[in-house]
Amino acid sequence: MRACDEVGIDERLRELESRLRGPARLRTELIREVRDSLDDATEAYREAGLPARDAERRAVADFGTPAELAPAYQAELAAGALRGLSRRALVIAVLLTAGGDLTWRGSSWSGGPPPPAGYQLLAGSMNGIWLVVAGMALAALSFGAWAARRGRAATTVGRLLGWGLTGALAVGAVAGVALFAWSVALWDAALTWPPMIIGAVLAGAAHFALFRASRSWLVAAR
Repeated sequence: MRACDEVGIDERLRELESRLRGPARLRTELIREVRDSLDDATEAYREAGLPARDAERRAVADFGTPAELAPAYQAELAAGALRGLSRRALVIAVLLTAGGDLTWRGSSWSGGPPPPAGYQLLAGSMNGIWLVVAGMALAALSFGAWAARRGRAATTVGRLLGWGLTGALAVGAVAGVALFAWSVALWDAALTWPPMIIGAVLAGAAHFALFRASRSWLVAAR
């Protein structure tokens, strides 16, 4: 048995967890799965006649070192973080596409002169941006499921899809803020129109959730 493996389960798990980056919940679940595997291996060695401490050390030694294990587990964390980001992005993209026009209906300025051409172009592009986000999210979820069925980490393709989704989300956030600011600049009543206020609050909460999910994926995939 190697000297570096003369450690127990708790110490080995701490060493492994210190090397992993990503969402805390996913890390906790992964470490719990590793502990269960090590506990099962320890129990098997005990049933074979080894003392408890020796059985634990043998299970840890057979499992591998943190340096050997961390890359595979990190790839698993990155895939899990991308799934979480993709699910949030898909749901929010559908909601924002379906509900975006509701903030304008019945407003006092909707029957007035048309806004500048640039404003109309920006407003018209919003649905397209969120459709791209939805498409990227679906692609990431589909490819992740395909890779999982085949036992592949799919790190390169997963990163490309993650970067594409993150970029599309950034464009959507910037465009949304710009559209809201331009609306307020064009129509003073936009600041007191209840659907606009509610829409801005909900969109802000959605973007905050997407920012956190994007950050978690970026940390796990770097």
